Amino acid sequence: MPRLWEKGEPLDQRVLRYTAEEDHRLDERLVPYDVRASIAHATMLKERGLLAASDCEAIAQGLQALADSHARGEWSIRLEDEDCHTALESRLTEQIGEAGGRVHLARSRNDQVLAALRLYLRDEVESLAGEVGQAVQELTELAVRQGELELPGYTHLQRAMPSSVALWAHGFAAELQDDQQGLRATRRRLDKNPLGSAAGYGVPVLPIDRERTRELLDFEVVHEPVTAVQLSRGKAEAHVLFEVALLMQDLGRLAADLVLFATQEFAFVKLPDALTTGSSIMPQKRNPDLFELVRGRSGQAHAWLLEVLSVPVKLTSGYHRDLQLIKAPLFRGIDAAHDTVLLMTHALGDVAFRPENIELDPSLFAAEQAYRLVIDEGIPFREAYRRIADELKE
Repeated sequence: MPRLWEKGEPLDQRVLRYTAEEDHRLDERLVPYDVRASIAHATMLKERGLLAASDCEAIAQGLQALADSHARGEWSIRLEDEDCHTALESRLTEQIGEAGGRVHLARSRNDQVLAALRLYLRDEVESLAGEVGQAVQELTELAVRQGELELPGYTHLQRAMPSSVALWAHGFAAELQDDQQGLRATRRRLDKNPLGSAAGYGVPVLPIDRERTRELLDFEVVHEPVTAVQLSRGKAEAHVLFEVALLMQDLGRLAADLVLFATQEFAFVKLPDALTTGSSIMPQKRNPDLFELVRGRSGQAHAWLLEVLSVPVKLTSGYHRDLQLIKAPLFRGIDAAHDTVLLMTHALGDVAFRPENIELDPSLFAAEQAYRLVIDEGIPFREAYRRIADELKE
């Protein structure tokens, strides 16, 4: 079967390779979501008298069978398909005949793509938020195990004031909880039903019901007006990647602390041997490669966000093929976030602070001593500050 947009003219294979690029591979993850959205669309068409009940049943059963066989690895999207949408419709028509050609009535690939993508992102955001919750739990358990152990607190990488394992762990846990809330807040942009906007200007003549597909797909609202749908492309995706970037930044700073604390100069923590690597030349070495790469990928997350933001920034209204380029950095960011959270969660369960190597020198209590002078003698803080500073000099 030809691609959804073909009208019989041949397509230069070089153009196909350039325009489809890796899109057919990226779309593998969207297959179950496109199936779900297509079944909802077909159900609406049937209820509006635009599709026979028998055709709707054949479409729904055929699409579900294709989703199941795809999940089993029995077929994949080919370059010739371009994307999951052509791949599904062509295979559906091969299986059920003419009825397969009726599923695309009253929709465009534009609203079809966006419906599948938003359904996918909703699931990914919730899954990632749940994984972040597990990391928070591991930090909380670390605080329970070793929370009373005192640590020096640092500013400018200089010893500053007393801290503890509990304060250190709970600080990161609180920020990860904030990231968790931020991820879930992206639902505001993801929960809008794009189906029925078609190519961006609605569906003429046909009595479609956008509210019905909203209900079937559990979107919060219908995306209105239809012209806003294509203008929104890239915004929800960037919002998700923004929250991913903040999450990766927090995980990167956590990893940076562990890399520093594991050095022989600090020796505050023992990292699990199974999560460190060796040197090809120095027999004594154990390297914190995992934690260094977490630190590095936090910078990549910012780059993926910028890549997505740069695509729609100078586009006019309506759909443009440039928007296809959003998928790759979006999926890379989501995949990296999942992998990073899961690995850091696993690692935290085996991180152990080493109390025998941690000492707090008296200078860390200088601020406390100044406050005590203010309380005991009623002098201004600045006078107390200078007096303690002079004592430390001596």
